[in-house]
Amino acid sequence: MTDHAVQSLRPGPLLAAMRQKNPLVQNITNFVAMNIAANVMLAAGASPAMVHSPEEAGEFATIAAALTVNIGTISPDFLDGMKKAATAAGEAGKPWVLDPVAHFATTYRRAAVAELLALRPTVIRGNASEIIALAGEQAAGQGVDSGDSVASAEAAARTLAIRHGCVVAVTGERDFVTDGDRAVHVFGGSPLMPKVTALGCSLTCIVGAYVGTVPGKPLEATVAALALFAAAGELAGRETKAPGSFAVRFLDLLAEVTPDAVDAVARVVSA
Repeated sequence: MTDHAVQSLRPGPLLAAMRQKNPLVQNITNFVAMNIAANVMLAAGASPAMVHSPEEAGEFATIAAALTVNIGTISPDFLDGMKKAATAAGEAGKPWVLDPVAHFATTYRRAAVAELLALRPTVIRGNASEIIALAGEQAAGQGVDSGDSVASAEAAARTLAIRHGCVVAVTGERDFVTDGDRAVHVFGGSPLMPKVTALGCSLTCIVGAYVGTVPGKPLEATVAALALFAAAGELAGRETKAPGSFAVRFLDLLAEVTPDAVDAVARVVSA
């Protein structure tokens, strides 16, 4: 990617656009994350709806600006809702984001994520081990925790992006985003972020808010979502060194941070 192309990925203006649109996002996420993710989205400026029942998930996906799917606490009922929502989103031309949490851990999860991948997500967001395994390579993950570095997952992310015609985001000590052609690193955040449960799941929901705001620009939207988290995380980490107070300050900063501050604090660099 050229330096000019990187400059065109300034995340601040997209934060302003997302807050102005206040997109309605359907989030089929896990039990641990529902409350946290909803609060994160409200603070950032989006409108969350935790609609997962198969009786209404498909219909609701046609109303929402975007859909996010997280398999963290998957069950047959949840999976049915996920598939109906993703199918309906695709038919309605709505973007959707897949978070393949620990998909490699069990046979059931592997089969579920294969079904969801066939429904063509707009964006896949995961940790390094999840992305490496999703590309069919050997990963070192254990449960929901990554045992691999983001750098080691970059080739796998490019492979996935090309194979599935989507944007792939690998998040961790630094973030990597690619559509198989362009690629970007996002720097920022805090070492305290992995100490607060469900922030990664919440980030997937924020990616949904951004792709719902600019559905024709999924790479730019994903980079902007990651930059918002990177900026808020870094600023919160400057103020506190304990995970409990960090969680509160991070949530506050998602609401307080300005588009200019996001551009100043988060570093977006071509990869």
